[in-house]
Amino acid sequence: MCRWLAYSGTPQLLETILYKPAHSLIDQSLHSRLGVETTNGDGFGVGWYTQEDLATPATFRDIGPAWNNRNLRELADHVRSPLFFAHIRASTGTAVQQTNCHPFRHGRWMFMHNGAIAEFHRMRRELTMLIDPELYPNVEGTTDSEVMFHLALTFGLEGDPPGAVARMAGVVERVAREHGVESPLQMTLAISDGEHLWAFRYSSRHESRSLFYSSRVDTLRKLHPDMEFLQEVSDETRLVVSEPLGDLPGAWNEVPESTYGIVGPGGDSLHPFTPQAA
Repeated sequence: MCRWLAYSGTPQLLETILYKPAHSLIDQSLHSRLGVETTNGDGFGVGWYTQEDLATPATFRDIGPAWNNRNLRELADHVRSPLFFAHIRASTGTAVQQTNCHPFRHGRWMFMHNGAIAEFHRMRRELTMLIDPELYPNVEGTTDSEVMFHLALTFGLEGDPPGAVARMAGVVERVAREHGVESPLQMTLAISDGEHLWAFRYSSRHESRSLFYSSRVDTLRKLHPDMEFLQEVSDETRLVVSEPLGDLPGAWNEVPESTYGIVGPGGDSLHPFTPQAA
């Protein structure tokens, strides 16, 4: 499995979020507390939007561990973004190669995943053949995650992200039943179009991997008036993370089981998530 974070809000240097917290994502690459694996060293990736160009996210991905990558350290010190993803990978069986590192990108969309499709090797051909033929040439790697992304694109991600992910999950579970695979899907997902961020927590067994979101900034300012970072960011700033970046009281809230959330202009919200027939 993997660990990831998504940031949305006042533009920040990537290093502020990636490196500075006590239990940063870089620390989690060696010392994960809530993941299936303590070490997540099978590659990493960051993706970000700039204020000048929200339609074309940039990505940087590599197959080595995040904790000692000098290029990531250099990039994080100089790139400032209002919305970015970061992901550290622990392979569930597919190859350690750049095309299997998250986040994945299509047009203005970014996608990253923690979890797995159980017995994916038995269903891979059938699931892959359900991808829109026009999208199929864009599948570069061998992961279940990238197939999930392209299935969501096939089922209408660009017009209805929650519905598309629900239909993707429904198809995975249907195909799994046909192959005699019980409880096939385990996922925490982050998806963005550069303006909004959608985060999902779901598993077929209803025992999903950990996922948390940060409390409202105005609430945290009242609890921790001396924290300089909280004075510098807008009230709409949010983080969604696989596990908390520190032990600041009142800062982190667990995303409920079978739930998705929306972060973006105009406020945030949580909603029930249920797979749908496609």
